[in-house]
Amino acid sequence: MVDEFLNQDEIDALLSGDPGEDGAKLTQDDLTILSEVAGIMATAAGNVIGMLAGRDVSADVTEQFELPQSEMAAKMETGKIFAYLMSLNGLDGAPARLVTGEHGALALADLMMGGDARELPAEANDLYLSAAQEGLSQLVGSALTSLSGLMGGVRLLGEDASSGLNEPDAWLPFADLNGDVPIWVGRVNINVEGVDPFNLDVTMPVVLAARLAAKIRAATAPKEEPAPAPKPAAQQAPQPQAQRAPAAEAAQAPSLSLPPRPQGPPVDVKPVEFAQLDAGDFTGSLGNLDLVVDIPVRITVELGRTRKTIGEVLALGPGSVVELNKMAGEPVDVLVNGKLIARGEVVVIDESFGVRVTEVVSKAERIRSMGV
Repeated sequence: MVDEFLNQDEIDALLSGDPGEDGAKLTQDDLTILSEVAGIMATAAGNVIGMLAGRDVSADVTEQFELPQSEMAAKMETGKIFAYLMSLNGLDGAPARLVTGEHGALALADLMMGGDARELPAEANDLYLSAAQEGLSQLVGSALTSLSGLMGGVRLLGEDASSGLNEPDAWLPFADLNGDVPIWVGRVNINVEGVDPFNLDVTMPVVLAARLAAKIRAATAPKEEPAPAPKPAAQQAPQPQAQRAPAAEAAQAPSLSLPPRPQGPPVDVKPVEFAQLDAGDFTGSLGNLDLVVDIPVRITVELGRTRKTIGEVLALGPGSVVELNKMAGEPVDVLVNGKLIARGEVVVIDESFGVRVTEVVSKAERIRSMGV
């Protein structure tokens, strides 16, 4: 909340409509940094909405501006306003808002529910509003992960999230603050192929936006290494001439060189050749197993694997589908401490999953799975 990010004097100033000198105006350097913040939000929006839509999506920062929050509704130039409210854990609970029109909320909700956002209802019901909030939650999670990297690894989370559809009359992004309090707005234009474009605004009170910019500036500033302390000059007593003479003679003495090694007959060098490993090559005594039978091991059943880019992983959220490298019906792998031991089929035992072993892999295959 706001009172966790500000002291009492600053809270009183914000409530009265006067944020005071600290953070009352954003510098050009602040605006440059905040433009990067809006750009991170645009990238997250493009990734998340593009994944949901399954077609081309562009998300670009079109402008950023400051204005009294009482003028924000008129700046929206739309009907009802959908606002997503959250406090930022990792920034002392600083409040932030994501704001879009009803059309933007409907389009995002329809995509979240598997639609194509081309045929939308006239008004948003509770189901659509809930889906729109979930979509913005995924977007925020992706954006805060990137912002955390920009701030040197500070762990950021959006907490106490809520949302609602508001009439523009008398609506304020931050209802607990005075209407004259200046806010910063970064506007992202989202264009989904085949859907009317809509804006998504990220906004904070100016005093808090300035502090966010200061934290990012401090995290990205080059670290200055302290200059090494000068070493005190060594005080050496003058040596007698008799002691300095041998050292001077040694410095002038010619360096020693070893006699050349006699050349022997040429050596025939060939690459070594190994025989092919077969399953039958691994025979022999298993040793005394009584010494290790009581050692616990971890058994893992692996359904399949796949590879994703970091961007694709960051875009994952509830409802995402990850395709694996195995076909339906193929046996699953049974691993012991991460090493392939057997394969089998999934079964249900009462209310729990189990695996019926259908194949125990050969010793040679076990060794290959260990990377030997």
